[in-house]
Amino acid sequence: MTPPDWQLPPGVDRGLWDYLHAADMVAGYDTQMAASPLAAADIKFCEAWFTPPGRLLDLGCGTGRLCRHFAAKGYECVGVDLSDEMLAKAREASPGSMFVNANLVDLHDFADGSFDYAACLFSTLGMVRGADNRAKVVANAFRLLKPGGRFVLHVHNRYFIGLGVRRLAGQFWRGLLERSDAGDVTMSQAYGGAPLTLHHFTRREAVGLLTGAGFAVREVLPVGTDGRPAKGRATYGYLLLGKR
Repeated sequence: MTPPDWQLPPGVDRGLWDYLHAADMVAGYDTQMAASPLAAADIKFCEAWFTPPGRLLDLGCGTGRLCRHFAAKGYECVGVDLSDEMLAKAREASPGSMFVNANLVDLHDFADGSFDYAACLFSTLGMVRGADNRAKVVANAFRLLKPGGRFVLHVHNRYFIGLGVRRLAGQFWRGLLERSDAGDVTMSQAYGGAPLTLHHFTRREAVGLLTGAGFAVREVLPVGTDGRPAKGRATYGYLLLGKR
């Protein structure tokens, strides 16, 4: 049942709710991820830091691609997502993992210090509406990790040249004026439903979120659309490693 707007979970607007429950999106999600060099890049980045095998939490797990990959290597994997449709596919694809329907902003059912590794990939954090709510997601990752635990975060770059000169100029001025919507990019959905807003981050903002939660930032890797290291405005996003 679709809830009215006033009953949507914290950090979730109508556009995100519609996206998470779009049947066409869910049906084609695995094909999209398999074709994406960025999806391969974030797996590679996680592999470099998630050693040795341990307990792994995937925040915004979708159809469970991260859990599938690491469960096959002997990790105990737990995936969290708000989409029952996504989670149903995840459970089929990775039956040895645990999948939970929960809001990333509110993970009170998980015990403190219960994971060795955590990840929030493919700009999932950017889908969460509101700076305070995004900070809560990162704070939850910190709380749930054991001392020494590692957290991988993947965000989109606010000043990627592919956004277009007009949109980049708008982002620059909103940032300069410190507007609350600085970094937000709203677009129509390919799957119907309300427009989807995705927050794009500056490098400083992403690093600040991690350090503000208590993480020590060990690596920041700028990547292009091809998943390879990038520079300047060719940077499509950042892969960051925070250590608790």
